[in-house]
Amino acid sequence: MSLNKTGNIQNFLGCDASYDDANVVIFGAPYDSTTSNRPGTRFGAAAVRGDSYGLETYSPYQDADLEDKHIYDAGELELSFGRPEPVLDVIENATSQILADGKIPLMIGGEHLVMLGAVRAIAKKHPNLRIIHLDAHTDLRQDYMGEPLSHATVLRRCHDILGDGCIYQFGIRSGTREEFDWAKKGHTHLQKFNLAGLVELVESLGDVPVYFTLDLDVLDPSAFAGTGTPEAGGISFMELLNVIILLKRLNVVGCDVVELAPNIDASGVSTAMACKVIREMLLAIS
Repeated sequence: MSLNKTGNIQNFLGCDASYDDANVVIFGAPYDSTTSNRPGTRFGAAAVRGDSYGLETYSPYQDADLEDKHIYDAGELELSFGRPEPVLDVIENATSQILADGKIPLMIGGEHLVMLGAVRAIAKKHPNLRIIHLDAHTDLRQDYMGEPLSHATVLRRCHDILGDGCIYQFGIRSGTREEFDWAKKGHTHLQKFNLAGLVELVESLGDVPVYFTLDLDVLDPSAFAGTGTPEAGGISFMELLNVIILLKRLNVVGCDVVELAPNIDASGVSTAMACKVIREMLLAIS
């Protein structure tokens, strides 16, 4: 399936440039078939499009406006249910098209596994790729209930591609003992509980290509309840915003926002927060 380059019925607020004019391309990856707790992330991207119209295009945090940017919203990819490999192939193909046209992909999930399709494409173009990963969970299992392709294994599969020392994990506060021990052996750089060291990392990376993956459950569930596997002890919105602003100082070649399950938080607060996060990310990378 080819990426939609001809227009979308409903765009994320302010993201109505033509494909040719855009330097950033949004697309949704509505997939949650390996979700191990509460499903619903397949509705995430569609929910934020509609809810984004409750925001202003202007960000007082960055003194920047989406109306001044050139961003194209390609809408939702058509993804099958069930087996993950065909889904990852579609995502990889869409990401490859965006990269080939000299643009930055921003994918809205969907469960965290969808990240793997994008990383497969980006690592082919940028073999020295680094990943910055914000999450409550390690996602470093070799398999989950015998399945190697899962939202609980996605960073392990990314390590299979990139190797040791290329993945930087922050905010992690849940995982098996084996996952934490495996990370300690130097396979990834894992910062438990908080964002300590992230500013120094940004300063050290320079122009190295970076993929930024944001699992929204890194946020404390008292502020962000609409996710399948909430974990107490997370970061605040303002802490996350400070990280997003740091993206301006990096060579971001792709990114994602995953694990919003809008059906779980009937108040709409989680979807509203996800919208604001996406707005700030778009302004930081465009």
